[in-house]
Amino acid sequence: SLKMASDSPESLMTLCTDYCLRNLEGTLCYLLDNETLRLHPDIFLPSEICDKLVNEYVELVKTDSIFEPHESFFTLFSDPRSTRLARIHLREQIVQDQDLEAIRKQDLVELYLTNCEKLTAKSLQTLVSFSHTLISLSLFGCCNIFYEEENPGGCEDDCLVNPTRQVLVKDFTFEGFSRLRFLNLGRLIEGVNVETLLRPLASLAALDLSGIQLNDVGFLTQWKDSLVSLVLYNMDLSEEHIQVITQLRRLRHLDISRDHLSSYYKFKLTRRVLNLFVENLVNLTSLDISGHTMLENCTIPSMEEKMGQTSIEPAKSSIAPFRGLKRPLQFLGLFETSLCRLTHIPAYKVSGDKNEEQVLNAIEAYTEHRPEITSRAINLLFDIARIERCSQLLRALQLVITALKCHKDDKNIQVTGSAALFYLTNSEYRMEQSVKLRRQVIQVVLNGMESYQEVTVQRNCCLTLCNFNIPEELEFQYRRVNELLLNILNQSRQDESIQRIAVHLCNALVCQVDNDHKEAVGKMGFVMTMLKLIQKKLADKTCDQVMEFSWSALWNITDETPDNCEMFLNYSGMKLFLECLKEFPEKQELHRNMLGLLGNVAEVKELRPQLMTSQFISVFSNLLESKADGIEVSYNACGVLSHIMFDGPEAWGICEPHRDEVVKRMWAAIQSWDINSRRNINYRSFEPILRLLPQGISPVSQHWATWALYNLVSVYPDKYCPLLIKEGGIPLLKDMIKMASARQETKEMARKVIEHCSNFKEENMDTSR
Repeated sequence: SLKMASDSPESLMTLCTDYCLRNLEGTLCYLLDNETLRLHPDIFLPSEICDKLVNEYVELVKTDSIFEPHESFFTLFSDPRSTRLARIHLREQIVQDQDLEAIRKQDLVELYLTNCEKLTAKSLQTLVSFSHTLISLSLFGCCNIFYEEENPGGCEDDCLVNPTRQVLVKDFTFEGFSRLRFLNLGRLIEGVNVETLLRPLASLAALDLSGIQLNDVGFLTQWKDSLVSLVLYNMDLSEEHIQVITQLRRLRHLDISRDHLSSYYKFKLTRRVLNLFVENLVNLTSLDISGHTMLENCTIPSMEEKMGQTSIEPAKSSIAPFRGLKRPLQFLGLFETSLCRLTHIPAYKVSGDKNEEQVLNAIEAYTEHRPEITSRAINLLFDIARIERCSQLLRALQLVITALKCHKDDKNIQVTGSAALFYLTNSEYRMEQSVKLRRQVIQVVLNGMESYQEVTVQRNCCLTLCNFNIPEELEFQYRRVNELLLNILNQSRQDESIQRIAVHLCNALVCQVDNDHKEAVGKMGFVMTMLKLIQKKLADKTCDQVMEFSWSALWNITDETPDNCEMFLNYSGMKLFLECLKEFPEKQELHRNMLGLLGNVAEVKELRPQLMTSQFISVFSNLLESKADGIEVSYNACGVLSHIMFDGPEAWGICEPHRDEVVKRMWAAIQSWDINSRRNINYRSFEPILRLLPQGISPVSQHWATWALYNLVSVYPDKYCPLLIKEGGIPLLKDMIKMASARQETKEMARKVIEHCSNFKEENMDTSR
């Protein structure tokens, strides 16, 4: 299958850049006076490296919540003798006036400022210092860059209420920007005179005036010999506009598309207008007319249109005016127009809503600057992924990831994007996805959960995480994902479905992971959170999946983790255990989970005295007779008691029930179990069981341990024979057979275990030479 570029390993340059940015102090910089970052004096970095450092820094601040921005980062690039910048892309709140000011001595060739709302007119002055070298400039969405703060005169009490007011700068022009060829002024605020601003520019090649309403664009003809790209997205056009556009005969790219939801447009695109474009703009290779409603019929009659195979030949075009094209267009934007559904469209790439290819082209074309359009395109992709199979899966995933990263704070994109991710990562697509791509998905999902407390986003993100192998695929973000889930579960008002998914994920995350992971998660408040959920469910008298998953999660997180067992006891876990038993006497799954957990607590010697009360011992003894969930409840109850018995008669500090009586009930229980029972249990280590073998103080505990081993090596030999051999169980069993205190039947069983393991070993011996 075709691999996308983004699927290949990261370049060494990218890895080094990332490492340096995350460890500035240990690599390129030192701390002056414990607060200001300074570049080491012997460092000189060329623009290839500096550009990447700055651009990656912006990306990290934007998309990685763990990455801390540095107040003095841009000052590292203040001296062109040690660092060179040429092409940089800055976005959103990350950049402020003083950051641009810090790099004013650099000879920038390309500066893209996108939605940098914190920039004010101070930055206009800084731009002048780049005027002699700048070729490309974007001020897209920098809505405050033409405002400066002015202190009103005669400062009385008014200053306290309104210390400064915003005043529009009217005298700034691009005078002196002699090399500027590419300019994006998208979403420029009203009141700035575009014509005056641009007049000094001698030979513009590309101009973007998205989202600006200009009724007179006659001034554009001053660049009729140089302008090759013109974007007038969301401008309500008129006949005059069309007259001007058709004079720009060098145009290769023209975009007059619009968001058909944003306002009422008087202008209607007609067959005549499209004909004018085709006749006059002979170099046109890309045209975007998305969002237009066609007043006049531009289409060829359907009888004629359907003939033959689909073709991109202009002569066969289903859109009449395009039959006059000399060659097919490279790109044609028809998103949210009726034309995109026609058969013969003379363009290599079409954005539209007809099929997957068109929808992906739309997401690709509009993500950067048009989130309002992109979210609707992603919504269409969501339907495609949900209802039919995506044929360009990797491209689709990559585009959705990019959109989610780019518009972290856009609710519509976060909702539709997270929903699309759920369908694009489900099991039928699993094989086509690399580790790297799946990690990128996890990162943007966690970003979404962090920045959006909104129910739909949270639910979509949690559901998407369920498509991954847990814990393995989430291990690289282990702390973060646990913190986010616990955060969801600790909210006082909770959506029932999210709660269920989050508890399920929490449970899966603490199953089969190392003990240090479990300890870390315990310290985050995991035990407390689960007990709170159980408490709530008890109060409502409901035993649902949340209740069962919560106990299961506690069982998993206490496995061989004494600290978490202790927390369980300290937060009144035993009280909840008794209350749940009493409230839900018939719930077998619940009983199994609760007793599995108590088995973990009983394995910790220091905590066993807390289980030594008449009430608890009676409860455990009665559960020996339970037939719940096969043998599981009886088995776990017997396990708890086996560890307590192991402490000997002197630790039995209660009169009722009597120790001998409990021992008798334990023997009876073990003898009633079927040795071939298939088990609902998963041992990572036999250490707690093996502990019970070399002792004579409690033969019944020895017997329970031997029975457990015999059952597991009989029913699941492939898994448990190697584990028992590896952990040194065979010599322990052999020693036990020699012990006088051990019961005859225990010794018989021990021999069978040893036999099983040696047979297993022989069968699996590698006899090949």
